[in-house]
Amino acid sequence: MLTLSQVTKRYPTGDRALTDIDLTLPRGQVMALIGPSGAGKSTLIRCVNRLVEPTSGSIRLEETELTRLSGNALRRARRAMGMIFQEYALVDRLTVMENVLSGRLGYVGFWRSFLRRYPADDIAEAFRLLERVGLPHAMDKRADALSGGQRQRVGIARALIQSPRLLLVDEPTASLDPKTSRQIMRLIRELCAERELAAIINIHDVELARQFADRIVGLRAGEIVFDGRPEALDAETLTTIYGEENWGDTRAQEESPGTPAGASASAPPARLTLASGGAS
Repeated sequence: MLTLSQVTKRYPTGDRALTDIDLTLPRGQVMALIGPSGAGKSTLIRCVNRLVEPTSGSIRLEETELTRLSGNALRRARRAMGMIFQEYALVDRLTVMENVLSGRLGYVGFWRSFLRRYPADDIAEAFRLLERVGLPHAMDKRADALSGGQRQRVGIARALIQSPRLLLVDEPTASLDPKTSRQIMRLIRELCAERELAAIINIHDVELARQFADRIVGLRAGEIVFDGRPEALDAETLTTIYGEENWGDTRAQEESPGTPAGASASAPPARLTLASGGAS
C-alpha cells in the first residue's frame, strides 16, 4: 500500500535526518517506529505526507507517486493520509464537533468550512465518530476544556473523518499518563482493524509498541537498524537501536551493592520506556 524507496532527507547544513530508507507497508498493518530522540522518526512520517520535503527518493501510496505532486494534486492526495499529532493541533476556541469537522476541509472548501456549513452526511459521520471514541457528551465543549486524553480522542476522530487509507501518528502518548496511553493505543489499534487502515506510529514507549504494533521498525541516526515482529525485539536489538543499557534487568537488583537498605527484593519490573525529549 505504501512504499518508500531510497528516501533521504538532508538539511541545508548538510546533516542527514534520513538515509536511504526502504519500507513497504501493507494494507491494515500497524507499524511502530522506535528509536532515540533525533533518530528521524517524526521526519519520516512528515516526509510521507510532504509536511517535510524529502531530498531524494520515492514515496508511493498505492498508485500515486507522492513525491511528484504539488498544489491541488498534493492536497487531494493528503485526504488519504490522516495525521494524529503529539500536541493534538486542535483549535482551542472551537468546539469538539467543530474540530472534528475541520477534518473535512480538504473536501468542502474554504467558505463552507468558514461558515460552518458542512454537508449533513459529514455531520452525521462526526456524531458517529465521537460516539466511537467515547466523547458524545463533549461535542459542544470547547477544545481547551478537555483533558489530554480527550483531546487526543478528538484528534483521532478528526483524522478518521477524512476517510483516510493511511494513518500517520506522531507520538500519540507523549503527554499522557500510562493508563490513558494504553487506552489511546488500544483505540487506534481497534480503529485500524475496523477500517482496514495501515498506520505508522512514532512512539517512544517500547512496551506500548510491543503490545499494540504488528511490526516494529527501529531507527538510529536516520537509518533502519531493525525491522521485525515485536517478539524479536530483544535486549541485543534494543542496544543496537538505543545504545548500551542493561535491558535484560528491569527488576530491582537484588544482589546489587547499590540497592538501598530496606528496598524490596520483589519490586515490580520497571516500565521499559524511553522518555521523550527533543526532536524525533
